[in-house]
Amino acid sequence: MLIIFPMSACTGDDDNLQTEEEQTETDPIDPNSKILIAYFSWGGTTQQIAENISTLTGGTLFRIETVNPYPTEYTPCTVVAKEERDNGIHPELKSVVENMAEYDIIFVGCPVWWHTAPMAIWSFLESEGYDFSGKTIIPFCTYQATYRDETLAKIVELTPNSKHRKGFGTTDRNSDVAPWLKEIGIINSQK
Repeated sequence: MLIIFPMSACTGDDDNLQTEEEQTETDPIDPNSKILIAYFSWGGTTQQIAENISTLTGGTLFRIETVNPYPTEYTPCTVVAKEERDNGIHPELKSVVENMAEYDIIFVGCPVWWHTAPMAIWSFLESEGYDFSGKTIIPFCTYQATYRDETLAKIVELTPNSKHRKGFGTTDRNSDVAPWLKEIGIINSQK
């Protein structure tokens, strides 16, 4: 199932353009770094990209889920998502990453909802239980229309004390993430 939130227009194939707001770390990645792929997915598209990243990196998957699930039908879901965004509501999350301190690199992924990251991502990144200082945060998002750059930039903005690598955005759940992962130094060119 693919979700398309209102107020959007098509953008094209700029899957991994860097936004001006992104800080791109250029230091080499330690091959022994422990990787977490934390993602929020409503219709399965972001989950597929997260699984592709995990397959190529060996990283651990963590699905960000809210205590109160979003409606499964499109229109009711958009109403809830807009209400959360407009009112700054941070939904309570179902579970936590127990061993967050062990991870060096954290991919954070989500769909674009109402021109930005869903509020569940805000809940995750602003959780008092997590310290992202010094960790490498790598944003990725799925979108059907515009606001890809704004969503990637929001994830960077929510993790100001972290290092960042260039983000990735795609409209296709089957996008090949390997070229991007090679470009940012997460996997080598032999993979």
